[in-house]
Amino acid sequence: MNHYAPSANLRRRSVLAGAAGALACSIGSAWAQAYPAKTIKLVVPFPPGGSVDTVARALQPTLQQQLGQPVIIENKPGASSVLDAQAAMRAPADGYTILLNASLQVVNPMIMGTPTYDLEKDFTPITYLGALPQLVLVSAQSPYNSLKDLLGDAQQRPGRVQWATAAYGAAGHLAAEVIKMRAKVDMPIVPYKGGGPALTDLIGMHVAAMVEPMASGYPHVKAGRLKALAVTTAKRLPELPDLPTVAESGYAGFDMPSWYGFWAPAGTPKEVVDRLNGEIRTAMQAPAVTSRLGAMFFQPVVSSPAEFSAFIRNEVAIYKEVIATAKIRVNE
Repeated sequence: MNHYAPSANLRRRSVLAGAAGALACSIGSAWAQAYPAKTIKLVVPFPPGGSVDTVARALQPTLQQQLGQPVIIENKPGASSVLDAQAAMRAPADGYTILLNASLQVVNPMIMGTPTYDLEKDFTPITYLGALPQLVLVSAQSPYNSLKDLLGDAQQRPGRVQWATAAYGAAGHLAAEVIKMRAKVDMPIVPYKGGGPALTDLIGMHVAAMVEPMASGYPHVKAGRLKALAVTTAKRLPELPDLPTVAESGYAGFDMPSWYGFWAPAGTPKEVVDRLNGEIRTAMQAPAVTSRLGAMFFQPVVSSPAEFSAFIRNEVAIYKEVIATAKIRVNE
């Protein structure tokens, strides 16, 4: 029986391809070993005081120490986090610009009238970080003492009782939209350029209510500036056993936390993405970080890049249904 014998040219090409592959691997390995060699910019698309910025500042000192280079937080709020996301997208894909954002990173391309970015083509997922319970909040001076009080007043005064939101399309906004739909009330949404400014107006009673992650909302409750009417998780929080869930307040099955993740520009070398993933995993276990995040009720679930990609696909399917039902659209 005659067996196929590869030609000399084919054998030569195979040897060259193997050498090229080995060279690429060695270059990638060297790059990963040399990285980082300069300052890393951590892009946060919201102003100081909101939940995304709060999570970033909990991680920044430990990441900086581990990586041996400065990690600088850049806040550039505007357009519901789109401006900073686009700035991160256009940055060199070398691992020196990374983006920390909430679920809004996934929602924006689905609600913007003008294309902003393609999540799959323009970004490389680094890791899912975890989630925060959200609170339904009102001013400490507000007459509302329960979610039923708030929604009852909204039914009596259609269009007069307003929700604040850190950004159009943010987790708090989507949670408020679902509550509105379930309660069948007319409650206009007032978008802000971040959680900090929205919370300030809520405290001053310029708006009636807000759904905001606990990292940024709970300190105001603790300080007596705001009241929490309900929590958006499926179960009550052990730390706040007297605070009812939205589900217990008449909306069975309600469960809408706020989640967070890291992205890099598309094309960032796998070796660098893997290095960042490992460093973030380590940082999330550091006592200084767990202490700060724990005080915010943060629920850590660090993932691999592949697991984060799968999680995002699942979230897209969920958000599409909410966005279509609520008819959420931004026409810039």
